[in-house]
Amino acid sequence: MAEVLFYHLTTRPLEQAAPSILEKCAERNWKVTIRCGSPERAAALDRHLWTYRDDSFLPHGLSGQGNGAVQPIYITAGDEKPNVPEILFLVDGASSTVDEMAVHMRTLLMFDGHDEDAVAGARKVWKDVAASDLKAIYWAQTEEGGWAKRAESG
Repeated sequence: MAEVLFYHLTTRPLEQAAPSILEKCAERNWKVTIRCGSPERAAALDRHLWTYRDDSFLPHGLSGQGNGAVQPIYITAGDEKPNVPEILFLVDGASSTVDEMAVHMRTLLMFDGHDEDAVAGARKVWKDVAASDLKAIYWAQTEEGGWAKRAESG
């Protein structure tokens, strides 16, 4: 059964929280498509993943740069998923349908807990997922920047 994981950012921003999750996906050889809310955000995330840590490397590519089908992590602001990912990662208000989420092993929705619109959007998606056959899991960010499971549905 496909799972939808909700990551509520409260203590650390996306740029600090996402790389560790992406590293775990890479360790498992899972392909990821990151869908961003805008092309500017996609470009900024692309730049950040090259420089977020001196001792780490996350192979990835940005939409429009070519070779999308072979990218372990593909970043876009569009709906395309040329790398046929196991993981669909939604950030900055990027959206998906429950039907699309069901195609993936996991969909991760990472949202800013300080943005009322982002929280309201995540709540709506939670309700849609909970009303479907998909499993939903809500993770709250801890003070240390880790994650604590707070709720589960499905």
